[in-house]
Formats: sequence, C-alpha cells, structure tokens
Amino acid sequence: MSGLGVALVTPFHKDGKIDYPSLQGLVEQLLDGGTHFLVVLGTTGETPTLDAKEQLRVVEFVMEVNAGRVPVVVGVSGNNTQELAGRIATWEGHGIAAFLVASPAYNKPSQEGLVQHYQSVADAAPSPVILYNVPGRTASNMEASTTLTLSQHPNICGIKEAGGDLAQISLLLAQRPPGFMVWSGDDALAMPTVAMGADGVISVLGNAMPERMSSMIQQASFGQTQESREMHARLAKLIDLLFDEGNPTGIKVVLHHLGWCGKTVRLPLTEGSKALTDRLYAAIAELDGPST
Repeated sequence: MSGLGVALVTPFHKDGKIDYPSLQGLVEQLLDGGTHFLVVLGTTGETPTLDAKEQLRVVEFVMEVNAGRVPVVVGVSGNNTQELAGRIATWEGHGIAAFLVASPAYNKPSQEGLVQHYQSVADAAPSPVILYNVPGRTASNMEASTTLTLSQHPNICGIKEAGGDLAQISLLLAQRPPGFMVWSGDDALAMPTVAMGADGVISVLGNAMPERMSSMIQQASFGQTQESREMHARLAKLIDLLFDEGNPTGIKVVLHHLGWCGKTVRLPLTEGSKALTDRLYAAIAELDGPST
C-alpha cells in the first residue's frame, strides 16, 4: 500500500441519501487515475454521520466495485476501547486489507493510554491496524516514541501521520522497524514527508486529482525532487482552500465542478459557500492554466 491512497468521500443525493451511482463512478475514476489503495469510512467519508447499516453497505459496495483491483482500508475508530475492540472484530471476512484506527477523541489519553488502547484494538482486529495520529481532531498527539513502541505489535502495520510535525515524522522514519509503513495524512506535507522516506499519502485531494497526486508522490519517492516540488507548488493553493469550511465540504465542491458527485454534505457540515466555491473554481482554473 505504498503510493497514493485516497480517503473516499461518500456522495449524497440532495435529499441526503447515499448516491451509490456516483460512488461507483468515483471509484472507477480513482482506479483509472493511478490510485494505489482506497480508504473507506474516514473523516472525508463523513463516517460520524453514517449509521451502522450505511457503513456496512458502503464498504460492501466499494468492495464490489473495486473487485480486488487495489487494497481497501476501512476506518474504524472510537473512544471506548472495549466497545471498539468488539466492533472491529465483527468486520472479519469482509476482505479488508487493513483498518485505519484514529486515536481516541475527546478523552485525551496519556501516551501509555494510547499504547494500551491500540494494543487492545490490534489484538481484536481480524486484519492489520494502521495507527492514525491526527491531534487537530483528537486533541492529543501520539509521540514518535509511542508509535515506535506500538510498531512492535505484530498486528500493527503502519501509521497515518497527520500531526503536522516534520521533526516528529523524521524521527519516526529514522527509527521505525523494517516493514512498518508511514503515510502522510496531510496533503500539504505529503511531498516533503515522502521525500524524507515515507511510503505515501492518504489524500483528500486525491478524490479529484488522483493523477497529479500520484505523480507527485512517485516523483518524491524516486528522488525526482524538482518535478515533485513543482507539482507541490502548483497544488498548494487548492489544498489550502479545501479545508477552509471543513472536510469534505471543499473537496465535494471540487468534485461537483468536475461532474463526479454533488456538493451535498450531512449536518453538522454545510455545503460550501459561494465565496469558497468561487475561490476553489479560480484555483482549479489557475492550476489547469500554463505552468510558471
């Protein structure tokens, strides 16, 4: 699962129901665009607003469309360790390549609490676990030393690192054991993170621009520094705008512009404002124009 992973949006009709035809089309577009693996039921998929039946159906549907072409990762998180361990065990037999498990939100565990939480979940998981450090959402940072401790667990295969701290990522990359993978969880830092030796990115912008994101990641991985820097610079403004009004509000505006799905999001998120839409469309037009 090196290279480009895409955190899939969940398309909705205007009435809020899941738009499965658009989801099918999106998966096909991503596979045609060079996506190396798919991540379903992440934050970008608005998972907190999907009920249990919807979550299961979305995973099954993506599996059907994908038909084994690339690995599929499923997000399964929670801040009740015992409940989460029981829930993740129920996904056995679904063909899931790995589970993306975010650190508990709201209760802000200590580093030892994070170790015990992830170890308990990994013990119960029927497929390998990818740690997810995203302190901007969970209000607690998982330190490199904690990640390295967890990397010794036989059912923990890597980390999506979205802490925004390149020094922490550098330390982790320098000391990680063989086979333990590191993905950037931040589109804005994906290029430098991969250039330092990370294995890829789990991307939001990849929903709309898989070819560009995949190319940038591969160039950074292969040491084509100038090319990857140029693509990074061209994408920077658009990436920044995507998160102005929350995720996936911004990326759904872009996908609507491309004709791939509607802009509808579920409350408490709201559709992108006209001001944001205008700025995103301008950034896309600038990106599609001649390079400078």
